[in-house]
Amino acid sequence: MTVMTFTGGTLRGTVSPPPSKSYTHRALFLSALANGRSTVTNALLSEDTKATVFAVQSMGAKVDLHGSTFVIDGGGLHAPAGPVNTLNSGTTMRIFTGLASQFRQPVTIDGDDSLRKRPMQDLLDALRQTGVRCSSAPGGRPPVTVCGPNSGGRVKIKGDISSQFITSLLLTAPLLTKDSVIEVEGKLVSAPYVNVTLAMMRLYGANADGHDQRFHVCGGTGYRPHDFRVPADWSSAAFPLVAGALGGEVTVEGLDLQDPQGDRQITRILQEMGAGVKTDGGRVTVTSAPLRPVSLDLGTMPDLFPVAAVLMCGTKGISTLYGAPQLHFKESDRIASTVAMIKALGGRAKATEDGCIIEGTGRLTGGHVVTLGDHRIMMAAAVASLICSGPVSVDNAACCAVSYPDFPAQMRELGMRVE
Repeated sequence: MTVMTFTGGTLRGTVSPPPSKSYTHRALFLSALANGRSTVTNALLSEDTKATVFAVQSMGAKVDLHGSTFVIDGGGLHAPAGPVNTLNSGTTMRIFTGLASQFRQPVTIDGDDSLRKRPMQDLLDALRQTGVRCSSAPGGRPPVTVCGPNSGGRVKIKGDISSQFITSLLLTAPLLTKDSVIEVEGKLVSAPYVNVTLAMMRLYGANADGHDQRFHVCGGTGYRPHDFRVPADWSSAAFPLVAGALGGEVTVEGLDLQDPQGDRQITRILQEMGAGVKTDGGRVTVTSAPLRPVSLDLGTMPDLFPVAAVLMCGTKGISTLYGAPQLHFKESDRIASTVAMIKALGGRAKATEDGCIIEGTGRLTGGHVVTLGDHRIMMAAAVASLICSGPVSVDNAACCAVSYPDFPAQMRELGMRVE
């Protein structure tokens, strides 16, 4: 493991966040499913998106990479010849499980030790309603095996674990002979990600609509080729934006303020807490200022949780983060790992079932953080160094390559000491 130490200072400068991981995954899958040639430009090149490339290639799609542009010849796909390893990418595993259900041959999907802890039961239960045979490790954990064909039709699925299950069913539906109706029972967590899925499906020619509790997709349409440019990732942009609020003035460029990504709400959160926020086209500049504690519902933006918790440590008073029980099922149990990170750095935090309570003092002491291989814990710990009296070390700095490979270099460019 690569140990790295961050020592905060006064940050100044401009950075460009990486392209969106969520959009890159979906564009790669949709391009592979379309019958013809598509291009995906400004794609995120990371460990997670590499897993999606492996997955679509296993179905017979031809994928060429030129710089940050993928050229994909899709259509005419077949069942993979053997088990598909989706590495550490939960998005890849869940979307691919749905897509594999169209084949009449059994397909096994697996991943690394961390991924084998991620829940899949609700998605498998939904696929069984369409006639798909499914098996898994105990508790509905990977590896999973599915064998179609998927007949489509009406499906009911719980929405409180992961929106990726709904995305998987939606992306598969145009490939099936019958129309699909997907009914979500209970609250749909991370709903903006489903909105992203629907918008992209329409770009690739699908007839799909719905919102929150019920979705309808026309079967038998398939997808048509499309050239797609991946937008910047608000989930990643949140880290330098929060860094600006805690330690100087940081500009993040290349953002779309109208993007349906839920994490773009970070600008609103920073404004509510008292940070200076200025927008100019696709540029957002955040300047540090005394921050106010808040109570914040992260149900639609759970990826903000670790860095938002660090932000709350920079206030003086009690802050509450709530509404995101799905955090228990990320790369780590992010509620537990975020609270452990804050305590390791000298802060005061208490886990709740759907978030945490933080008693902010405006400062932390520094220390060593065990990331559990979770990229967002690693990056949040680095940002926390800006309010620490001592350095912050992390045990697995390389894990940021999952979503933000240039993060350490960009923090160094802004003025943080990185060793």
